[in-house]
Formats: sequence, structure tokens, C-alpha cells
Amino acid sequence: MRQLIDYSLHLVTDRDLCGGTGVVETVLQAVAGGVRVVQLREKTLDTRRFIETATQLRKELAPLGVPLLINDRVDVALASGADGVHIGQSDMPYEQARAILGPKAIIGLSVETQEQVTEAKRLDVEYLGISPVFATTTKKDAAPPWGLEGVRRIRLVTNHILVGIGGIGADNAADVLMAGADGVAVVSAICGTASPRAAAEALCRAIQR
Repeated sequence: MRQLIDYSLHLVTDRDLCGGTGVVETVLQAVAGGVRVVQLREKTLDTRRFIETATQLRKELAPLGVPLLINDRVDVALASGADGVHIGQSDMPYEQARAILGPKAIIGLSVETQEQVTEAKRLDVEYLGISPVFATTTKKDAAPPWGLEGVRRIRLVTNHILVGIGGIGADNAADVLMAGADGVAVVSAICGTASPRAAAEALCRAIQR
């Protein structure tokens, strides 16, 4: 039996944007402000330090009931005891990730085209990451934006939980939810802000509206 998760607000980390605050402190402040799922994304960190950071975050987040997902790296998720992974279309295939992590792991999958949405309908993933909803500079190789109309189209053809990411902040998070998403994921709207906690609180207020 998989755990019930509140997917309303995800934080996806960015080490460079976190700056002097650091990844771990940024995450803890954001969770205090209402973030319900944390996705640790490390594109340049070596494997040893990636596992160390993940293990530390898992220790901090587990008592709070906040799941820790690892971006891309199934091996790091397994080694650190994380709750699951978020995979993209060029990462390990879902079937292999599920076989390695087991039936209780949370696995999210990015979808960037209508064809990928259709293909994902047969997969038992926990959620689909709609990427990107709006134009974003955080992800250099991002696909063309879905826009709100794209979110509406996806909602009509799938029963999966939908989490929008890309160019989302407190000013437009509610629009993404009203278009059919179940939650939103943010990077720069929290990472690198003067107060990650205050930024998360502002997002939560927007979501609740």
C-alpha cells in the first residue's frame, strides 16, 4: 500500500540558486513554509556528495512526513533511502526504476509532448510532471511551454495526478491548478529568495485561493 501524499507544492532544488543559504537550509525553511514534497536535483555534484546530501535531507524530512524524491538518479535514491525518484524521458525507463525501487516507491515522470502523455497512461507512476507549463530559464534544455491550454488538454485525457513545473510562482500558481493540475513544482520561486519560508508561504496562500 503506497502512502497518501499531498502533491500541492513541490520544491525542486537548485544548488547555485540556493547560494550561501545552502540546499539543506533552503529545504528546511521551505518545508516550514508549507512545501509538501522535496525533489533533490543535483546536476553537477559528485555521487558521494549527492548521496550524503540526500541522506541528510531524508533524516530531516522523514519525521515531518515530507517525502524526498531524487531527480534522475535511481542509484542515489536507493543508497540514501529516499522515498522515490522523479525521472525524465531520457532517464532510466519507468519499468526498470520500479523494479529496482520496489512497489512502495514514489515515481514521478516528466511529460513534454502529447505523445508522452498518451504513452504514460499505461504506467503506474504516482504523478506526471507537466514540463514546462510556462517559459523558464531554470532548465536550459526545456521543451516548448504547454501553457494553461496544454494543462487543460492533458487533464482531459489522463487520470494521473498532474504537477505543473516551469515559470510558476505565487502570481500564477492558482491558474495552473484551475486549469487542471493537482499541484505545482517550483525552483527559483523559492531557491535563492531572501526568505525561502516566506516564499513558500506565499505560494501556499496562492494555492489555497
